Amino acid sequence: MRLILLGPPGAGKGTQAKKLKEKFNIPQVSTGDILRDAIKNETELGNKAKAFMDEGRLVPDDIVVGLIKQRIVEVDCKNGFILDGFPRNMAQAEQLSETLEKLNQNISSVVEIEVNAEMLIDRLTGRMTCSSCGAMFHEKNHPPKISGICDSCGSDDLYKRPDDNKETIMKRFEVYEQETAPLKGFYRKMGILKTIGGDGSLEDVFIRVCELVT
Repeated sequence: MRLILLGPPGAGKGTQAKKLKEKFNIPQVSTGDILRDAIKNETELGNKAKAFMDEGRLVPDDIVVGLIKQRIVEVDCKNGFILDGFPRNMAQAEQLSETLEKLNQNISSVVEIEVNAEMLIDRLTGRMTCSSCGAMFHEKNHPPKISGICDSCGSDDLYKRPDDNKETIMKRFEVYEQETAPLKGFYRKMGILKTIGGDGSLEDVFIRVCELVT
């Protein structure tokens, strides 16, 4: 099973990817995690990516794709993987298809989690992250069991991202619509695009995702 999760920032891709990882025992491949690891380990691609990030510039597609290529040929990806945050644009999608073709592999399903801008604003402005372990919570939809305390590691350092405000969220939504949404047509032509509504609880959305990919 090789899955791609699509959706704007705040749609819940990362959360659903983690739940799919646990259910199907295949790795979650996150571009953010890969970039951080490559930079931390000072790999060749990591150093190149860091140079762009230090200048406040976007990491070029060829570097991102290169990191993804290295990751999906690792042993734990043999039986499949879940791509979270990749591809972000048509160039990345086309390069991914070329790479998988060379590996005699293919994407099983592309699941789009559809949410509107109003829902995103509500979700992201209430989002909290644990600075110690990265666990995510929401003031209304998924609060920690004990207020201000992380359920996973017990840390009391839960914070809100400074860019989780209405103006920035709308800009991020617009960027998604411009760059990533066209991927829907690309994967629809391949017959593997499946769309679900992102409303409801995390479990509600997870049930919908599982119904589509199994």
